[in-house]
Amino acid sequence: MASEDECRETVRELVEKLQNVDHEKRKKHLPERTLELTLLDLDLSFCGTLHDGELVDVQECEPEEKPNIRLTMDSDILIAMHEGRLNFAHAWATGRVHLDAGIRDLLRLRSLL
Repeated sequence: MASEDECRETVRELVEKLQNVDHEKRKKHLPERTLELTLLDLDLSFCGTLHDGELVDVQECEPEEKPNIRLTMDSDILIAMHEGRLNFAHAWATGRVHLDAGIRDLLRLRSLL
């Protein structure tokens, strides 16, 4: 199990990585949405908002009742995906990552990744 500090740093780095994607591409594929990442083994959640192609207001939070996009996984999975040892699509297909989002959001996220 990864530590809370490792996960906080990973989330920070992922937000920075998203900022490196072309702004116009982000605006096209990332509509206004609320986003939540929950790490089950740490009982830790991060929430943020996709606004104008930017992921903003990312902070630790209590799980929301119904964010537009919810990712749920264990901390080791988050770290493995960030380090490139695990592909998101494979993790999702094998049930290591649970993604709760509308079909349009899934397609938009897929085109960005």
